[in-house]
Amino acid sequence: MPHEMIGNSLRVHLRTAYTRFERPISSASLLGGFAFDALTLKRVDAFWENFWIVAHLAVVAVCILVINRTENRGADSKDPSKAHFWFINTLQFFFGGLLSTLLVFYFRSGSLRVSWPFFLILGAAFLANERLKQHYTRLYFQISLFYLCLYCFTIFILPVVLHAIGAFIFLLSGAVSLALLYVFLHFLRSADDEQLAASRRRTLNSCIGAIFITINLLYFLNLIPPLPLSLQDASVHHAIARNAEGNYAVQSEDPGPLRFFRLRETFHGRPGAPVYAYSAVFSPTALNTKIVHEWQFYEPKRGWTTMSRIELPVRGGRGRGYRTYSVSTAITAGAWRVNVETPGGALLGRLRFNVVLQPSDPPLITQIKN
Repeated sequence: MPHEMIGNSLRVHLRTAYTRFERPISSASLLGGFAFDALTLKRVDAFWENFWIVAHLAVVAVCILVINRTENRGADSKDPSKAHFWFINTLQFFFGGLLSTLLVFYFRSGSLRVSWPFFLILGAAFLANERLKQHYTRLYFQISLFYLCLYCFTIFILPVVLHAIGAFIFLLSGAVSLALLYVFLHFLRSADDEQLAASRRRTLNSCIGAIFITINLLYFLNLIPPLPLSLQDASVHHAIARNAEGNYAVQSEDPGPLRFFRLRETFHGRPGAPVYAYSAVFSPTALNTKIVHEWQFYEPKRGWTTMSRIELPVRGGRGRGYRTYSVSTAITAGAWRVNVETPGGALLGRLRFNVVLQPSDPPLITQIKN
């Protein structure tokens, strides 16, 4: 008996302590989980990475089912002594893991300058998961976050499975996400028909519709990162040659120790000399596709003007990215950039550099791109 009393007392103290320090614990878990994902998540086509996401989606689905079933019985979501309280916290934790993983994968694939509206949506959902815990008792809030995560997952897992990308595959991912959500809502209705019927169906449908329309709008405006493709490396050089080992030997100016702090490199070259744009693009295994190097020159009166678009092949499966390059000899002094894009115009990354013409070549160093 004393042991039972000690055990009960310990559980009460632990629950009380968790309730008191819930916010700092949650914030530390949020930041720690994001850092952990950024360091450990490697490839978007890896089995364990995707198993991790599917497992999180499954736990979230079960928590939503249990929470809405128990809420109809008058459970208190703020009482640490009740199981319902812990289901709410479990739901919040696994939503955080899902959104963190999606943010890491999509951030690696796109450019913040272009895809910021999409990152703003994922970031807002990430913060809402942390700050708006009281809304987890509302069905439409749970389903909205669940559908956003589900849709973002199907966007990149279908190209991995089907070994293809493009508008049709994206539209198919939307249809699959809606079908999976319909199946889940059917289970939810079967588990607790009264609770689902009592919820605001119009609000729920509006939230799902708004997410679906917004994601589609962003995709066709090329504002969503083109996951599962990602730019692993990109640089500008004076010369590129493939050596006997199959690697690329590149010649370029010594960037110096402050290269990573510069927004734009300076390229010194002779008039008419070639300029090489190198890129390494990751594509999942068996997903062979194409990318485009779009060379643009900045004209003060016209802005960025496209000088050439060069289509290049990409073969899937190489962890460090498929290496390729384009070359231009029609270089004039001024600001240049090379957009690395999908054929549909989705931006993978961008090279920015200023060209300074001079009568002789600058001192060059040779590096190997493995």
